[in-house]
Amino acid sequence: MAVDESLLKSLINFTKLGSSQFTLHLKDHSYPLNHVHVSHSTVPVNKPTTRGGVYFSDKFAYKMKGTVEDLSIVPLLTKKMLGPNTEFGELKITTTMDVEGSQTNLEISTNLTNSVQTPDSIELSMIIVNLKSV
Repeated sequence: MAVDESLLKSLINFTKLGSSQFTLHLKDHSYPLNHVHVSHSTVPVNKPTTRGGVYFSDKFAYKMKGTVEDLSIVPLLTKKMLGPNTEFGELKITTTMDVEGSQTNLEISTNLTNSVQTPDSIELSMIIVNLKSV
């Protein structure tokens, strides 16, 4: 992943404030993404590798978690999940945050690694694959 490390660190700090607003864009729909948390943590591989011949995984990754309270998203996530699918799509998430004193629009591309559904929401676990200001 070749992204601006300082921008990622700003994003981590931004999510720690808890007042951030994120939007998940999927097909022609937009969903509020709540309770967002971004972290830098290890991935269970011994060395950088291509996992399943599908995507590249390093020993560390920037991970993102968030909750969607609109369960109409569930059928749209089927082809997005990593794992048994060899063809999957990235999830696009947008937000606006203060970077060096000015409001900056960010576009975050992620791979969905896990989802946990409850009766009224679905928690998404993702790996950030790209981050850019737009």
